[in-house]
Amino acid sequence: MGEAVTSNSGATSDLVISYLGLRRAIGIIGTALPFVLVLGKWLLEGGGIQSSISGYYYTSMRDVFVGSLCATGVFLLSYQGYERADNLAGNLACVFVVGVALFPTTPATAASATQTLVGHIHLMFASAYFLTLAYFSLVLFRKTNPAKQMTARKKQRNVVYGVCGYTILVCIGLIVVDTAFLKHSALQTLDPVFWLESAAVLAFGTSWLTKGEAILADLGGRP
Repeated sequence: MGEAVTSNSGATSDLVISYLGLRRAIGIIGTALPFVLVLGKWLLEGGGIQSSISGYYYTSMRDVFVGSLCATGVFLLSYQGYERADNLAGNLACVFVVGVALFPTTPATAASATQTLVGHIHLMFASAYFLTLAYFSLVLFRKTNPAKQMTARKKQRNVVYGVCGYTILVCIGLIVVDTAFLKHSALQTLDPVFWLESAAVLAFGTSWLTKGEAILADLGGRP
């Protein structure tokens, strides 16, 4: 009997570690992606940054861009939360992020009608993906088991989730404003969409790293 209990306890512990590792992997990809794309292009091609993260599809970093998004999709599909809403959000986020990877953004110059249409589909997938990530941060990650007392670290993590979620929403809003009203302004020389997307992606990554307890883990480990 004692051995069986030990075995079950060990399996449960491994499962918890597995889920924490999964969340951390998603967070690492999110936080690293903008830096890897910029550095990789600079080393392979030189030149400045692209006007958007999705623009790296048309550079030597295409495979890294597509591969990172597809890997994130696989991790999200594997993600299992505590409730059905968690699983549904993970599955939807997987579909959206893979859609972002498979339907490239419109090229900056000489875009055909087909490329423009595909670019519109890309924008729809990207918008849905970021909104789902905000939902993770603002709703799902901030839930607390009512049978357990919220720890001080959990309260701190909830603050991080809130900041990350609202950062994603603000960045999406500013991208919409920029695209709708400032697309041909001098502001575009500063590549605002790239920086706003990068901020949103970093917020997403930080939120998942926090959920994986790479940041603000409960002292003494999990109960």
